[in-house]
This record gives sequence, structure tokens and C-alpha cells, in this order.
Amino acid sequence: MSTAKPPLSLKFYGVSPWEVEVLYSLLHGLFEVEEDKREQPDEDFTTLIDIVFPLAFNDAFFKWYGRARWDKTKAILKEFKRRRGGGKTLRLYIKFIGKPSIRFMLNIDDRNQFDSALDKMDFVLELLPYHLDPQKMPKDISEIEYHFDDRTERWNVTYDVSETKTE
Repeated sequence: MSTAKPPLSLKFYGVSPWEVEVLYSLLHGLFEVEEDKREQPDEDFTTLIDIVFPLAFNDAFFKWYGRARWDKTKAILKEFKRRRGGGKTLRLYIKFIGKPSIRFMLNIDDRNQFDSALDKMDFVLELLPYHLDPQKMPKDISEIEYHFDDRTERWNVTYDVSETKTE
């Protein structure tokens, strides 16, 4: 049995060393964390956090990762937003590698809506069977993206079609 930890990608900019250490210490317990500090591009956002989990977004992930650890991860990300205040201060990407990959993008100005969106990520798990229904989704999907709509306060789904075509 292999004891190697799966690799997790953590990209960021505009994050203090202390904040990186808090997030790293939580993730390093289960993953080999590959950090990539980025330079801030020409954007409105002062902070970016991009986490790529090497596992699929499903019940097995949450059972393995643990609800308490997931709740702590969300609490840390909420604290990042709280420390930065309102406005376009934090852009968050959370991706799960699977077939298809599932990616969440969150860039809400209002802190309460940001917190609510993170909490509602859990409910997307219940919608996945509907969103992955082959009769309802386009063919050759490589990634499903969820964007939080601050007006409806729901995660909206979009599909990215693979560039490769099967003949």
C-alpha cells in the first residue's frame, strides 16, 4: 500500500505568509501541497486563491477529506474575505479533478454572500446527478464550471466542451 500523498496545487497572490501557512498546514495533512506564488496581474482583485484538489467532487471525497476539515477549509477562506473587506478583493477558484472536472469560481463583493456561497457549495453535490445526466448535458464535457450568482444566490452551471473529438 502506497503512503504517498496525492499532489494538490495551491496558487495565490496577495496572501500574507501567515495566511498561506494556515491554509498549507490544513491541506498538508492529506496532500503534497505544490505552492505557486503568483504576481498580481492587471485585475481589480487584490487577492487570488486557486486550489486544485486531485480528486473528484463526490461523496467519496467528503468522506475521505472529512466534514470537519472541509468546514475548517471554508472557515479559513471566509476569514480571508473578512480580512479584506467588501468589494473586489478576493477571487477564489476551487477545482476538483474528475471526469469531468468540476470548478467553482467565486468573486462576490459582499462578504455575507461570499460566506453563503461557500456554504452552498455542499448542496451542489446533491445536484450533480442532475447536472451530469447524459441526456441533459452536452457531449464531450471536459469541465463543469460553477459561478455564484449574487442576485439569485445560487450556483449556476456552465459546461466546457473538450477540444478533442472522437470519430
